[in-house]
Amino acid sequence: MKRCLLFCIVVLALLPLLICCGAYALFLRQAISPPAPITISIARGSSFGSVTQKLQQAEVVSNIIGFKVLARLRGNATAIQAGDYHFAEPATPGQILDRLVAGDVELHRLTIPESFSRKEISARLQHSDFQDAAAFLTLTDDAALIRELGIKAASLEGYLFPETYTFDSRTNSRQLIQAMVNQCLTELTPALLAKAKTQNLNRHQLLTLASIIQKEAGNNSEMPLISAAFHNRLRRGIALQADPTVIYGIKDFDGNLTRRHLREITPYNTYRVPGLPPGPIASPGRAALQAAANPAAVSYLYFVARGDGTHKFSNTLREHNAAVRRYQLKR
Repeated sequence: MKRCLLFCIVVLALLPLLICCGAYALFLRQAISPPAPITISIARGSSFGSVTQKLQQAEVVSNIIGFKVLARLRGNATAIQAGDYHFAEPATPGQILDRLVAGDVELHRLTIPESFSRKEISARLQHSDFQDAAAFLTLTDDAALIRELGIKAASLEGYLFPETYTFDSRTNSRQLIQAMVNQCLTELTPALLAKAKTQNLNRHQLLTLASIIQKEAGNNSEMPLISAAFHNRLRRGIALQADPTVIYGIKDFDGNLTRRHLREITPYNTYRVPGLPPGPIASPGRAALQAAANPAAVSYLYFVARGDGTHKFSNTLREHNAAVRRYQLKR
């Protein structure tokens, strides 16, 4: 009788614990999803308590205490990564905690088109999900960062390779710039630089010429021809007379290139200053880089836009003037 009573007392004493263990086991196994897809932002330095509160308010987890216990048992309470987390699919508390610890954050994609200048890249960043856009343009002029990246130039113009980049809310401007410059240096292969050297171009000059070709060309197929015209001019000591370089040197250009602009002496006015300008005027793509190092074997010195995305190329000034009258003045 006494043993039976003792057993009942023990069972009754352990019953709340058994119920709690069963409820906790059910909590761990149950996969839940929020009422609607939601993105939760976790800032750097957020306490684990504030993180669990956000998760419960968004109905991503059903029990704050149970989630805290799980994190303590795993030793993960201080290992949560900052960032934006997107929740839509059903997930168990363990799976959610795994994501937070691994930093499985929401990723954003940013495409930088060929021919964009660093100012245009900065403007695109301002209108994207990139949170550190304000610092970008200033850093492209930062002498210490430029030296750190191994670039011998006054700015990073031309070294920000046009590509699609993936970033998250933790990515800052310095990291993005490093990725863009590293991609540019990767594209400048030893073979490409060796070929450029045969054209009397060092790395900086290759990027500079490629950026002008990129701005002038309406399509990739004409790039080697445009490159040839510029190389022929450089060899003969004829001014490049490239409108995009003049525009680059005009502060607050309003879209209207005038004769006064062409007469104004700036380092980038290739009508007045012979040779290449001091540096790139935009970010050239792969085709422009290849064209700059591999000009077509032609004797063209001039080209004029036809108005349909292509150009008319000429060997002599007389031919060129006739093409200008046909394609530009009449239009």
